[in-house]
Amino acid sequence: MPLVLAAYLAHAAGLLLGFGGVVAPAVWIGACAAAGALVRGWLRGAALALVLVGGALLGGAEARRSEDCLARLIGRGRWTIRLDVDAAPGSAARGVVPGPCATHVLVFVAEGRGAAGAVVEVEGEGTRRGDGLLVQRGVLAQRGAPAGLAAARAAAGRAIDRTFETDAPLARALLVADTRGLEPALRERFAAAGLVHVLSISGLHVAIIAEAVRLVLLAARLPRRRAEVAALAVTAGYVLLLGAPAPALRAAVMLGATAAARLLQRPTSPWAGLALGALVPILHDPRTVLDLGYQLSVSGVAALAAGGALWRRLLGGRLDGWRAVVARELVASTAATIVTTPLVAWRIGQVSLVAPLANLAAGPVVAVLQPTLFLALVLAPLRPAARFVAGAAHPMLAALDAIAGAAAAVPFAALVVAPSTHAAVLGLAAVACLVVACEVTWPGRALLGAVVSLAALVWLPLAAAGSGMAELHVLDVGQGDAVALRTPAGRWILVDAGRRWRTGDAGRSTIAPYLRRRGGDVVAFVLSHPHADHAGGAASALRLLRPALYLDPGFPGGGDAYRRSLEAAAELGIPWRRVHPGDSLVVDGVTVTLLAPDSAWASTLADPNEASTVAVARYGTVRFLLTGDAERGEEGWLVERDPGSLSAEVLKVAHHGSRTSSTPEFLAAVAPCVALVSVGAGNLYRHPDPEVVAALARRGATVLRTDQLGSLVVRTDGRSLTLEADGESWSPSPPCSRR
Repeated sequence: MPLVLAAYLAHAAGLLLGFGGVVAPAVWIGACAAAGALVRGWLRGAALALVLVGGALLGGAEARRSEDCLARLIGRGRWTIRLDVDAAPGSAARGVVPGPCATHVLVFVAEGRGAAGAVVEVEGEGTRRGDGLLVQRGVLAQRGAPAGLAAARAAAGRAIDRTFETDAPLARALLVADTRGLEPALRERFAAAGLVHVLSISGLHVAIIAEAVRLVLLAARLPRRRAEVAALAVTAGYVLLLGAPAPALRAAVMLGATAAARLLQRPTSPWAGLALGALVPILHDPRTVLDLGYQLSVSGVAALAAGGALWRRLLGGRLDGWRAVVARELVASTAATIVTTPLVAWRIGQVSLVAPLANLAAGPVVAVLQPTLFLALVLAPLRPAARFVAGAAHPMLAALDAIAGAAAAVPFAALVVAPSTHAAVLGLAAVACLVVACEVTWPGRALLGAVVSLAALVWLPLAAAGSGMAELHVLDVGQGDAVALRTPAGRWILVDAGRRWRTGDAGRSTIAPYLRRRGGDVVAFVLSHPHADHAGGAASALRLLRPALYLDPGFPGGGDAYRRSLEAAAELGIPWRRVHPGDSLVVDGVTVTLLAPDSAWASTLADPNEASTVAVARYGTVRFLLTGDAERGEEGWLVERDPGSLSAEVLKVAHHGSRTSSTPEFLAAVAPCVALVSVGAGNLYRHPDPEVVAALARRGATVLRTDQLGSLVVRTDGRSLTLEADGESWSPSPPCSRR
């Protein structure tokens, strides 16, 4: 093992221990190991033990510094922030607090606007969000014109939108790491196919662009040395434009090391290059070691190196021509899939079984597609030329999506799992042993370690139990609705099932995996109304989740999706019941009371939206109001009938935030402190309406949107609330209580 790799592993392990709060044990064990190594005369071992101790001390000090900085920032009430994205009333805007206590911040904007790259003054209520700052009810005042890399990224995003049009969401993801516009169905296809890494900027994308630039410069007869330097300069500029994410920075450093080795004509170990590339990001920011993208990037490259060693040992020299190329790529893809599986399973909740073949098919497409997209971005000022190149990229984008779709459609393409932290650690130990086994001459001990880790893994439970709290999950199903209410015992009431598309539906691709991953039976399925963006995935959800009851307003004249759901319920023997105001469903201490629609009143209506199921769920003193696509008429009927029944801490905003709903009288009756909007990014209806979002913000509600933050979760112990979005959780400030 190269010394630089051993030093990197020791330093990274020390940092993880330090950030994990076990500094004292790590220092004590490391010091004892160093002393023992010195007694035996093993200077290298002693040095590595001291590197681990240094990493632990640094991690602990950095954790304390971050805590102190965050505590000071939270107490200010006023912050200077550089925005990463555009901000407007009702939006969730990301940015950075510059200075010695540089911290990422998420602002829920109540008033004011700011452009990406601009420095703004923000007043609001600060609280903690993971290791960053969250500002609620933020009031913005822009101090100057946008500038810097954030403004450049925003300009690049606008150029991509103009150039690629309908292909823009996927092009944005592949070029500037902006995945907000991707449809959930597309994400699910790529995840099931084992291609989710393609949707986020990684070392693969940077390496392809760097090599393409180098080859173009060499083809233009530029001297080799100048071509190497120019390609590195272009790569560095691109990585800076992206904001220097850890995977891209790691790749850039590795490419620089490889280029230097070529220019100096010096051989270099792939493990040494990996260690150098992995070490630079954590030296720049020690907290990078906790970043999942960084961990996947490093483990993926380690897997490729191990796969290469395995290829040389087992098949090297036995195959030639195209067979050798295919076999080598298949071994590398399989190794990368196996090594990254514990991290992917832990974060994404599923393991793709078709990933090796899918990556083998997608690899050549990405190798040509990525430089084509980059060329279109470079030519963006010359619109006709950029549009021409974007047109050439369109078939490749379609082919990439088709490969993901075909792989995801294979029966049992992916396994839905929900590993615990202990299971993920055991999985990582097993794959680490396998990587070592690929490299060493005598792999017996490493293979034994892998077997022991896997044996321990099978004894751990994979399904999550109930949290002891009531939870409301608003799933990110694009332009549609799917809301899941979880009881303290871990059982579910599913309200709506998203939309359907040509090759699938939200019930199969999103809802069933989401609920299965967390475990627990589905007690009831409630359909708010028969429109396709709510009922499209209902048949699949019923077949996969087998709820014990189907509740529905019974509005006449539902579409095909609605009829398929009724047929599925009949086939499965699931009892069907019409919604009646005043009926209740009590499950594990959670009471769901139906408020609308009244069948006599609904029979006179032509629009199913106005006959949406409206229900209030109560646990302890906390209430969630679920509104379907109710519009002004139904809201008015509810306010006139019993305005007191509408009062709720949490409101699922009606009709995706359309201007046809959320009337002032209705919002006054509800008086929510948290408003959840289920809406698709870049939808054709331009939901949610800015005035509706602004009205909610003016009333003091924290507005969370699935198009900005993904799936949303609200938890309650019956007295207080905890919010979760974008991988972080926090408590509303001030605490949410009835007014």
